[in-house]
Amino acid sequence: MAAICVYCASSERINASYIALASEVGVELARRGHTLVTGGGSVSCMGAVARAARAGGARTIGVIPRVLVDLEVADHDADLLVVTEDMRERKGEMDRRSDAFLALPGGIGTLEELLEIWVARTLGLHDKPLVVVDPSGFYRDLRAQCQRLLREGFLRDSALDRLTWTTTPGEALDQIEAELAAATAGATVRSRPEPGEILEAEP
Repeated sequence: MAAICVYCASSERINASYIALASEVGVELARRGHTLVTGGGSVSCMGAVARAARAGGARTIGVIPRVLVDLEVADHDADLLVVTEDMRERKGEMDRRSDAFLALPGGIGTLEELLEIWVARTLGLHDKPLVVVDPSGFYRDLRAQCQRLLREGFLRDSALDRLTWTTTPGEALDQIEAELAAATAGATVRSRPEPGEILEAEP
């Protein structure tokens, strides 16, 4: 099973439908036996996805900067709560502990996380699955902007292929599981030498 990082909102001023969506993701993630990685908050979508995942028996890992712990918004019910010194360290820890990334509707923090991990995959710095769950067209304008970037030469087609857009939690997790299975199968096949190939022995 995989450790799946969920990027989502911490605002408490948003429509309840977004919080319900986060809960659905937590339920589905737990049903499939995955581990949840979040930004370690206990409020809004971040809290909802973690509570739903734990209720379904999933292990949850929260990664939160110390300043937010001091503001008393940390998810102290997480199975593991990692406290970092700053936001940059937080994102690095979340990346390191995750096998895949799933983004929900969110604010500028969620956008930053989504774009950074997307850029990293586009540059070949990782090849972990990256999906967005957007049932209501929340990211319609972002997708339109990406098409403009493509038309005007700021973006390559290959970059768009590094991110999958979905409309339901089930579809998103199907995509993640399929990509992880394909990567595992590919690694297994590649581990067998081609005819005439010499593999270097590891020290």
